[in-house]
Amino acid sequence: MTEEGTHTEPLPTEDARELAGVPDGFGRFWTPYRMAYIHGEGKPADASDRTCPFCSAPTKADDEGLIVFRGATCFVLMNLFPYNSGHLLVCPYRHVSDYTELTNEERVELGDLTATAMRVSREVAGPHGFNLGMNQGEVAGAGIAAHLHQHVVPRWAGDANFLPIIARTKAVPELLEDARARLAAAWPQEG
Repeated sequence: MTEEGTHTEPLPTEDARELAGVPDGFGRFWTPYRMAYIHGEGKPADASDRTCPFCSAPTKADDEGLIVFRGATCFVLMNLFPYNSGHLLVCPYRHVSDYTELTNEERVELGDLTATAMRVSREVAGPHGFNLGMNQGEVAGAGIAAHLHQHVVPRWAGDANFLPIIARTKAVPELLEDARARLAAAWPQEG
């Protein structure tokens, strides 16, 4: 720059601007694992599709399926794409998409496991509050609309810092495997 504020260095050519690694003023927080979610890999096409990740999780070992607890009609697992640390999902084993399709036993256990998830999260991580939610249908925001699931998202004062606002990025400071192990160890044995 000259004293008058004019630019004296040559501007990059069109070819140079297309090269990888040329600074563009944006920071990058690489999360390539999210491409599977973005592309819909593992998402069931509809309620009859049995390639559902919530149907396959219980067929795996707990640590591999990220399962925290297995109940009689429902189970609790870590969200593979968490909104916050310790984000849990409570799912029926049965592949149903709508809350009204649950049996009375499933509905009761889903509620009981949601309450237990909150108690265990408070014990191991001390959140200040929770977001609980169930998105019914793709239009309502359900990422996997074909298999009902209840979100249990721990919240702390100040957990929404500048990253989501400025950078549209969420920092999750704990590995899913570590969070699953802590929550599973603290889960009451009677369910």
